[in-house]
Amino acid sequence: MSESAEPPPTLAASSASPTPPAATAVAARRTRRIRGLGLLLLLLLLAVLASVLVGARALSPHTVWLALTSTAGAEADIIVNDIRLPRTALGLLAGISLGLGGALMQGHTRNPLGDPSVLGVTFGAALAVVLGIMFFDVATLYTQAWFAFAGAAVAAVAVYAIGSVPGRGPTPVTLALAGTAVSWMSYSLVSGLVLLDESTMQTFRFWRVGSLVGRDPSVLAPMAPVVVVGALLALSNARALNALALGEDTARSLGFRVGRARVVGLAAVILLTGMTVAACGPIAFVGLIVPHLARGIVGSDYRWLLPYSAVMGATLLLTADVLGRFLVRPGELQVGVVLALVGAPFFVYVVRRRRLLSL
Repeated sequence: MSESAEPPPTLAASSASPTPPAATAVAARRTRRIRGLGLLLLLLLLAVLASVLVGARALSPHTVWLALTSTAGAEADIIVNDIRLPRTALGLLAGISLGLGGALMQGHTRNPLGDPSVLGVTFGAALAVVLGIMFFDVATLYTQAWFAFAGAAVAAVAVYAIGSVPGRGPTPVTLALAGTAVSWMSYSLVSGLVLLDESTMQTFRFWRVGSLVGRDPSVLAPMAPVVVVGALLALSNARALNALALGEDTARSLGFRVGRARVVGLAAVILLTGMTVAACGPIAFVGLIVPHLARGIVGSDYRWLLPYSAVMGATLLLTADVLGRFLVRPGELQVGVVLALVGAPFFVYVVRRRRLLSL
C-alpha cells in the first residue's frame, strides 16, 4: 500500500449529513412568522402613538410628552391623561379581546362567520343592560358594564348547555344553532322592552353604539385582569384547537379531552368578549375579519393564529378609532360605525377574492 494513500474517513465525518429540506423549511417558516409578528407589534405601537397624539383638540407631540412626563397645563393634562390615555388603553384591551374571541369562536364552532353573537354574548349582554335600566334604575356606565358582563356569561352558559349532546358534549353545529336561538330570543326581548319604556330606550341607546368614547375609565381596573386571564386560557387552548380541526374522534385518539377543551375555550370567550361588550358595547367586525386576515398570513395553526389575531385586533380597533376622529370633523364617528363602514365591504372583498380556509 502506498504511503500517499488517503486514510479512511473518520466516524464523525461519515456520520455528518446535511439538514433535511423539511427541517429547513420549518425553520424558515418559523422565522417568517416571528418577523411578521414583530412587524405587527410595530404597527400596533404606531396605532397607540396615533391614538394618544391625535384628537379633536390639536396638541403638539412636545405638549403631549410634557403632559405624560410632567405637566403641560391644566387643559392639556386633562386631555392626554384623563381622556386619550384611558381611551387608548380601552381600545387596546378591547381589540385584543375581540381578536382572540373571534378566533376561538370560529375554531370551536367551525363557523367562518363566527362572532360574539354566535354564542349569544352580544344580545345576552344587551338584555341584561335593559333589565338593569328598567328594574334597578342603573344609570352609570360602570354598573351597566357589570350587568352586561353577567348577561353575556349567562347567555354563553345557556348556549353551551342547550347545545350539549348527551354523552358527547357540544358540537360545532349544535353550538351555532343554540347560539342563534338564544341571540334572537334575547334580541326580541330587548326590542320589546325598549319600545315599552322611552327612558330606557334613551339610556340603552348610548351603550348600544359600540364606542370607546365616554366610557367610564374606572372599568379598566377590573377589565385588565379579566382580559389577561382570558388571553392565557385562549393561548392554552391552541393545541387542542389544532387537534379539533382534524375532527373530534381524531382529537380523542391523540389524547385530548374534547369536553375539557370546549369548556376552556368557551370560558375564554366569555371572559374576553363578555367583558369587552360590557365595557364598550357591541363592536362588530373585529372578531369576524381579523381571524381570516391572520389565517391568510400564518395558516390555521392556532399556536400562531391566536397571537396574530390578538395583535391585529388591537391594531385594527385603534386605527379605526383614530380614523373616526377625522371623517366628520369637528365631530367624530364612533368606532363601531367606522368598522361597519370599512369592515363590511372589506369582508365582502375577502370572501370574493380569497378562498376561506376550512375550519
